[in-house]
Amino acid sequence: MNIENIEAFVYVIHYGSFNKASEVLFLSQPSVTARIQSLERELDCQLFDRIGKQVHLTEDGRKFLPYAQQLLQTFQKGKIHLKQKKALPNELRIGCTVSVSNYMMPAIIPKMKHKYPEINFKLMTGITDDLVNKVLNRDVDISFVRGVTHPSLLSAKFYEDPIRLYVYEGHPFIGKENLTIQDIGRQALIFFECGSLDWMRIHRVFDSLKESPNIQIQTDNSETAKKLVLQRAGIAFLPGLSASQEVKDNKLFPIDFPETAGIALQTNLITLNGENTLFFNSILDICKGLWGRTKG
Repeated sequence: MNIENIEAFVYVIHYGSFNKASEVLFLSQPSVTARIQSLERELDCQLFDRIGKQVHLTEDGRKFLPYAQQLLQTFQKGKIHLKQKKALPNELRIGCTVSVSNYMMPAIIPKMKHKYPEINFKLMTGITDDLVNKVLNRDVDISFVRGVTHPSLLSAKFYEDPIRLYVYEGHPFIGKENLTIQDIGRQALIFFECGSLDWMRIHRVFDSLKESPNIQIQTDNSETAKKLVLQRAGIAFLPGLSASQEVKDNKLFPIDFPETAGIALQTNLITLNGENTLFFNSILDICKGLWGRTKG
């Protein structure tokens, strides 16, 4: 059965005449008439009564109409679906900082894969400056970076991860009130450095001390810093996401004090203006579902 014949049948009914249907379909009136006649031969029935310039559905025509409409709608939906698939890339390249790669992407990617099963995902980890340049140069489609602004980029504040002091099980700071910077500065400290302004604020907390803080180990990897704390090599300031599971398991304990309140790592989602907005919005929606409303 020819879908064009079904289309002509539905359009004649919708517009009330062969002439108007032919105008909408960009066909001549004889061509529309020929399509209806072909459909009638296929169905072995008469679909219209023609009285002068007026056309009326026959009883058989009324019976066939809902099926014709459903066939045409199904065909049109299929065309739209195929066009959408053709418009989607084969691969989506996502850049991310180490913390996002370690603690967020394992939850985000399966949901993106479920939503876009035909797309392959390529993840690249790096520092913010490099990731921004990769987006600007179209080497990466979308990226998670520290808070940045750029006139060529669409940017949305994605998450704020509080930086807190974490100690191991049995540490004397647990349950202790009125801790001072001096108390913390005397402890064996493991410093996780990620090069952001937020970490500079942590350093400045100790500027008032007469003696330098007792920093015994420095690392640029939050997982390394966390594992060293678990091994009781010292205590460390860590992003909350990196320590969330260990806090649940009562292996690490956050210690709060006024001087570091409000210090957090801000993560933004970026892409080039006018590009990849479908995936950009999808990732934001997924993240809101996983972690609630993004902070800030």
